Amino acid sequence: MKIAIIEDEIGITNFLKQGLEEEQFTVLIANDGKTGWELIQQSKPDLILLDWTLPKISGIEVCRKVRENGIQTPILFLTARDTVQDTIEGLKAGANDYIKKPFSFDELLARINVYFRKDIVPESVTLGPILMHLLKHEVHVLERKVTLTQREFELLYFLIKNKGKACSRTQIIEEVWNIHFEYDTGVIDVFMNSIRKKLNLPKDQELIKTIRGIGYIAND
Repeated sequence: MKIAIIEDEIGITNFLKQGLEEEQFTVLIANDGKTGWELIQQSKPDLILLDWTLPKISGIEVCRKVRENGIQTPILFLTARDTVQDTIEGLKAGANDYIKKPFSFDELLARINVYFRKDIVPESVTLGPILMHLLKHEVHVLERKVTLTQREFELLYFLIKNKGKACSRTQIIEEVWNIHFEYDTGVIDVFMNSIRKKLNLPKDQELIKTIRGIGYIAND
């Protein structure tokens, strides 16, 4: 498995490279955003460790380029930024996870290993008129195709596969984003509002309901 480290602090880069190679990962390194973006295109890593603040092109711009070009490789930000606004910006850009500097290697390795688990998923799932083709990564409402971002798709799938169960915001952020937040999980509401607008279901067919103070529940 190939892991790309895009980080301009040489000490952190060397520390991560040594630890990951000892865990039998192939490590690719870039020390600025421009070189990092070129590395991603050429080498197609299985996971990207990305610093937010980088020379030439920022980490957030690299993240956007990755997603805009249809690349779904998991991205973990290595960053000292941890405000709610920063979190929302990073997740909307397409990041999968955050780990705040300074961090322990064991914590980082645990986060990385999450993305190399192979879970068996069904070919499709439904919720009322909503049909999700998981292998094709498509969503249809009756005959209409709905375009969702990667994160929106994962959030909708999580709620549908837990149909009939109340899903707390903490559970959603941990299971869908693989992030263990100790603060506001309001970013989920931003994504849910976008999903609802795109599904454009009539009010009498509100299939995903907000549970005040808890989270969301999907029901046919």
